[in-house]
Amino acid sequence: MVVLHTTFGDIKLNLFEDKAPKTVANFLSYVKDGFYDNTIFHRVIDNFMVQGGGFAPGMEEKQSGDSIENEANNGVSNKVGTIAMARTMEPHSASAQFFINVADNGFLDFKSETTQGWGYCAFGEVVEGMDVVNKIKAVKTGSFGFHQDVPNEEVLITSATIEE
Repeated sequence: MVVLHTTFGDIKLNLFEDKAPKTVANFLSYVKDGFYDNTIFHRVIDNFMVQGGGFAPGMEEKQSGDSIENEANNGVSNKVGTIAMARTMEPHSASAQFFINVADNGFLDFKSETTQGWGYCAFGEVVEGMDVVNKIKAVKTGSFGFHQDVPNEEVLITSATIEE
């Protein structure tokens, strides 16, 4: 279990190590290193997802580690409450950024081992704090530089901790 302690409340995550071992190990390494401490949810789209893990307050991009192999072919669907790795158009480009689905986003699921078909690896789910996620998804957003859907009021992850 990982707990994201946010300025809106705590979000407890159960990670699917059996379904996405490399992704879970990667996420846990960022948690253990304190990488997610004092980062923000920098992209929020109601009826889609809330994304974090890559920016400090003021939309200051953090330097993340190497990309990991996409494990989206694990049979886990991007349903409401699941956490998945964010990435670029390159299927195997995920590193630190993640998102929590606030809608059933089956169109993000694995279809085939092609650039368009890889999808996004769901590797866990919210087991407590979905009310917090729902508060985050409801914030007002705007643009910040080249970025869109940025919360007008920062939503901070003060720390991420591992619970047994």
